[in-house]
Amino acid sequence: MDWNRWYSLKSYLRSSLWTVPLIAVAIYAVVKPVTEMVGRWMIRHGTLDPKTGFLGLSMTGARSLLGDIVSADLAFLVFTFGSLLVAIQVAGGQYTPRIIATTLLRDNIIRGISGLFVFTLLFANRTLSWMGENEVHQLQVFITALFGFASVVAFLFLIDYAAKFLRPVSLVARVGEQGIAVIEDVYPAPATGVTTSPERNKERGAPERIVRQRGKSGIVLAVNLKMLVAKARRADIVIEFVPQVGDFVAVDEPLFYLYGNSDAIDDSSLRTLVAFGTERTMEQDPMFAFRILVDIALKALSAAINDPTTAVLATDQLHRLLRMVGKRSLHIEEIADRSGRVRVILRTPNWEDFVHISFREIRQNGAGSIQIARRLRAAIENLIQTLPEHRHDALRVELTLLDRAIDLKHPFPEDLALARIPDSQGLGGSAASTANN
Repeated sequence: MDWNRWYSLKSYLRSSLWTVPLIAVAIYAVVKPVTEMVGRWMIRHGTLDPKTGFLGLSMTGARSLLGDIVSADLAFLVFTFGSLLVAIQVAGGQYTPRIIATTLLRDNIIRGISGLFVFTLLFANRTLSWMGENEVHQLQVFITALFGFASVVAFLFLIDYAAKFLRPVSLVARVGEQGIAVIEDVYPAPATGVTTSPERNKERGAPERIVRQRGKSGIVLAVNLKMLVAKARRADIVIEFVPQVGDFVAVDEPLFYLYGNSDAIDDSSLRTLVAFGTERTMEQDPMFAFRILVDIALKALSAAINDPTTAVLATDQLHRLLRMVGKRSLHIEEIADRSGRVRVILRTPNWEDFVHISFREIRQNGAGSIQIARRLRAAIENLIQTLPEHRHDALRVELTLLDRAIDLKHPFPEDLALARIPDSQGLGGSAASTANN
């Protein structure tokens, strides 16, 4: 299987809820025969009394217990999947649809508990149907009772977990954690204070060959950089990946620029190293976490929802991500081989891109809210104080634009003075406001 197909399949399975219950079915198919064999062996060797067993249940009691477990787990499954559908609708409508595949469907706790329900349901149903008229399979009934008890505990935990998981603070915090992991992976080097001009690759001149997209249009999900470097080294060429991860690429658009001995490499082999999909993912796309958080903030600031406090929570995570990005080395990525020669060029977002996506749209939609104005100012001023000098210009531009927007939105001098106070809580406990009391 080509790398791009394998990556797309892996990404699909990671965001699919049905995969863990399917694995539970496979585990059941292995575990159930094994427990039956062990139960027979224990009875033959006298280590298990077929009448008293572990629980000492009669045939009537065992059938009643197993029937209750089957009914309970079936109800748990129906409730879980029904509630998840409702949660998806609520999250997509109140927060952003982009959080569904990246957060909700990838939660391993929800998927694992669903797998437990499926396993217990199949195990209990098989045990119930396998028992004869006069024989109680004590080991199987005992194991089923244990899994039934575990299912009840897991169901109660799931209710509490889902209620906390769908809170705005939990969702934005999870997106922030994922964004931090991607930033550390894409930008591993610390900032050096030296900016790199995006025009320097023009020194290579025009590419000798252009590899264009074939097949279907789609969004770039990921690129296999190690294989690209290996292919470029063997062919002794430089490969430039034209789009950024997260870009939409239509059929016949440029995908690669080749510099050097371009005839030594096959177009189709290069295309297999790029994974496409219908929706962006976070694995190699550091900008996508920012996009999700900004979308949550914009939805919260809409007239239909009008929840600026949720927008403040999203801004908290944007502030956190920007501090991480600002301390990393951001440049046109030139990837060298073991000999130190540049082999692959991969464009990544620069500092201005991250600053613009973090502040522009939220300011345009939320400058009229005193909470948003104060939180944005606190974030910008804190970043100016804590980040290196070469990061300040873009932040000062945003601070100037925020001042101009506040002047337009707040005609009363009292409101204007209050909106100009930086406050990390939005409208809560700023040092400037409490010092005068």
